[in-house]
Parts: sequence; structure tokens; C-alpha cells
Amino acid sequence: MKSTLETIIKSLVEFPEQVSITEASGEKSVIFEVKVADSDMGKIIGREGKIATAIRTVMKALAAKEQKKVTVEFIG
Repeated sequence: MKSTLETIIKSLVEFPEQVSITEASGEKSVIFEVKVADSDMGKIIGREGKIATAIRTVMKALAAKEQKKVTVEFIG
């Protein structure tokens, strides 16, 4: 799941080398913290949060295959 998230985020940002994703796994849940450059934060969130919502939806679909819950947090 982490590699898929990383591919999505890096394709959206202007500075892919500054993308950092940390993963905290529990028994039935996974939390991803995504850090990007300040100038790229708007590109990740999108207008009215639509891109962020779409990213979270894709990740929830992947997590459902593994019977897990996923949370994606964007940190500037």
C-alpha cells in the first residue's frame, strides 16, 4: 500500500524528492503520514480537498482487500 501511495503523491508534486511517507501499522489499521514541500501542499489537497479525498478513497479500497482500515494524513 505504501508504494502505491508514494507513486500517486510523487506524480502530483513538483518536488518528488521531498516526499516523505511514514507508516504506523496496528493489528487492523494503518496510518500514513505524508510530508511534502510547503509549495506542493496545495497540489496534494486540491480545490476544496477533492484530490486529498480521492487519494484517501483509493487507499481505503486497497486496505479493504486486506481487511484493514487506513488513515492518510497530510503534513506540511
